[in-house]
Amino acid sequence: MASITIVGGGIFGLCCAWELTRRGATVRVVEARHIGAGSSGGTVGALAPHVPDNWNEKKAFQLDSLLMAPGFWEGVEAASGIPTGYGRHGRLQPVPDMATADKLAERIAAAGQQWPAGIGMRLIRDAGAVLLPQSPTGLWLHDDLTARIAPRAALASVTAALRVRGVPIDLGQPAGQPDGTVIWATGAEGLADLSADLGRKIGQGVKGQSVLLGFDAPGQPQIFADGLHIVPHADGTVAIGSTSENSFEHALPDDQAQDLLARAHAICPALADAPVLDIWAGIRPRAQSRAPLLGAWPGRPGHYVANGGFKIGFGMAPGIAHVMADLVLTGSADMPDGFRLT
Repeated sequence: MASITIVGGGIFGLCCAWELTRRGATVRVVEARHIGAGSSGGTVGALAPHVPDNWNEKKAFQLDSLLMAPGFWEGVEAASGIPTGYGRHGRLQPVPDMATADKLAERIAAAGQQWPAGIGMRLIRDAGAVLLPQSPTGLWLHDDLTARIAPRAALASVTAALRVRGVPIDLGQPAGQPDGTVIWATGAEGLADLSADLGRKIGQGVKGQSVLLGFDAPGQPQIFADGLHIVPHADGTVAIGSTSENSFEHALPDDQAQDLLARAHAICPALADAPVLDIWAGIRPRAQSRAPLLGAWPGRPGHYVANGGFKIGFGMAPGIAHVMADLVLTGSADMPDGFRLT
């Protein structure tokens, strides 16, 4: 079976390593800094689906990955003994006016057509949630598909699972140019390297920031309001995020994180007294297409790219791990044409 080097200790690299190992490949992981050093080391973990109307290949792929997630993470947890914080508890969104409520009928119908039976969207009046934003109409859009995961716990779990399987994980050293088959899952820095090598812009880094609060609401639905994800986690925390900053001077937290916190307090006043446990900032990899970027690295035989997770990397990771394992081990993979690196 193939011997494969995975460069990058973020969610794409580790999940590809896990899937390849599960299929019997000999794998090693190389990470220049530490696990989750890039955008995977955040705190939000909202596994939210694309809207089901105007259906396309990208949305179908993401749906398949979200449906794959419970079994994928259960397998990781069984091997590692470490919980990932995965849970599918749905999402609530306030409905601002009745014109919007009328338009949502099409979206709800589309979810009924595209999503599996028993998983859907509906308008509700009695949400009964601990963290409930005000709704001018008294209506909230609820979906059953949205899930959450604790990013750092998930990284720790899959790292431990790989070590249990005997996978070497080399930290704190540059990869150089490894021999043999290589998957480059190196985030925003990898997009810059790929752009320089191919002589065209492949993507860019986009800064994101999030805030983690101490507030115990496990099992509650997450909230999406005013462009913010408010995500209750199983460990007694609530994550608030996130920003998308195309222009930035540094990768550290700044005043925009405080703005996130103020907006979250306005949306969910119950969070006003919750202590701030962590403020995170990082650079997310966004491909020009805004879709994941997968495939053979042009001009480098045996080298592959898994990049461009942007804001949906954790939700896409199980599906992308499956595709990259197919591609590396069999030479072909079924994925949307818009994902293919050409």
